[in-house]
Amino acid sequence: MEAVCEQHLHGGEDDEEEEQAGGADEEAMLWSIQEALERQTLQIGASACGATAVVDVLKALGVDVAPEEADRCVQTRLRRNESPLPDYLLSRSEAGATHAQLIRGAEEASNGKVIGRFFHLHPRRLVRLVPWLARWIRSGAVPVATMNMQLAVPEGEEVPDAWHHQLIFGVAPNAVFMTNPLDVVSEGELHQRLCSESVLLIRREDVLQRLTPDCCLSSLSDPRWKALDVEGQVKQMHLEEEEEQDGAKLTHIMIPAAYSSGITLFALRQSELGQDLLNAPDLPLL
Repeated sequence: MEAVCEQHLHGGEDDEEEEQAGGADEEAMLWSIQEALERQTLQIGASACGATAVVDVLKALGVDVAPEEADRCVQTRLRRNESPLPDYLLSRSEAGATHAQLIRGAEEASNGKVIGRFFHLHPRRLVRLVPWLARWIRSGAVPVATMNMQLAVPEGEEVPDAWHHQLIFGVAPNAVFMTNPLDVVSEGELHQRLCSESVLLIRREDVLQRLTPDCCLSSLSDPRWKALDVEGQVKQMHLEEEEEQDGAKLTHIMIPAAYSSGITLFALRQSELGQDLLNAPDLPLL
């Protein structure tokens, strides 16, 4: 992966003209590839990608915080894997952390030194993502992406079972570099994952192994659960098992998720950048 990142960052001879033509305003790095390898924090615990990102945000802004403290401040929520289906699904809808928890967590863990501002990217916004990120990174801001990883899944790969927060440590023309894990994705791929409704797919086996005869999903009374007809989806899945149908079966059910897709930018509170960030307008709708 290091070699792939380097290739995207520096390009080849064929890319030289393109880079000279307009790539300069699309390139900005918080860390080099080597620095990212050495400085990134790998996942600090179950469902703790948000807290992991906060550790690296604070590190990039010169504030050292123990991973355990960051996790405590973010208040990472865990999956309740041993619960009956209704409570399990509820726990899945909010496991990990939202962007709001990351902002509060970074502020608390830094004793108020660091602030964050979230920019929604759903519904789709009128923005060229890489140049927009490059401008903020060059100003000293530290971006974290909150993405629905169940979108833009490469052909042949299994659909992931969660959303993900990742620190963005740099951008180049049509390339975005992230940590935990060290990765590089295209602008288009990232944009798809950043422009998602607040929903989550739950795998068939995760539903069926917790489905009991006395299971009652009517306790999930929030309008969003009703709008997605989660109870009806589970009944359909159960019916397919009962009738042992040979045709296509539901591979997942869709439930509401607590997360919003977009980018959180972090900066030091007592800085001109911090005030610029708080005063920046929301991204306009497409």
